[in-house]
Amino acid sequence: MHEILVLYYSRQGSTAALARQICRGVETVPGMRARLRTVAPIATTIERSDPEVPDEGPPYATHEDLETCSGLALGSPTRFGNMAAPLKHFWDGTSALWLSGALIDKPAAVFTSTQTMHGGQESTLLSMMLPLLHHGMFLVGLPYSHPGLSGTRSGGTPYGASHVAASSGHATLADVERDLAQALGARVASLAARLQRAA
Repeated sequence: MHEILVLYYSRQGSTAALARQICRGVETVPGMRARLRTVAPIATTIERSDPEVPDEGPPYATHEDLETCSGLALGSPTRFGNMAAPLKHFWDGTSALWLSGALIDKPAAVFTSTQTMHGGQESTLLSMMLPLLHHGMFLVGLPYSHPGLSGTRSGGTPYGASHVAASSGHATLADVERDLAQALGARVASLAARLQRAA
């Protein structure tokens, strides 16, 4: 059984809801399993220390999660057109993985959520791709052959799955947003399975 790491940060629950749907999509692919992980929030002072295991929700991600996964789906809410600071902080600490080449040739996808339709979804998705490219990962998006992508009036882009909270509320995905998130998870898992068979 190979695992796809679904790694995200979420404050209002929307990105977490997308992550759960991506996990569902991953697990439609035979031989693939989703591993759901989050990152710790960060503080402006250095005296605060978060517990290694959060009080609720999925565990915090480790570098070992990245090393052992067969693929990655990375999610963050939009912060002025960029990924949230806790997720950026996590990636800033992965230089040892970059030096070892641990993520080279693994498939990866990105997903996000915003409050408004024009809240920076696409720039956030593109900015999240940058560290993945530096790590040598294969980027996976959503093709327009998926009918939901052409008809969506809420979230969903060719760059990755997304959610617009103003349309349906925080953590309440529209049907098309849910379908596109599942399709993205299945796409990453399918490519990972093909790469495993070819290795």
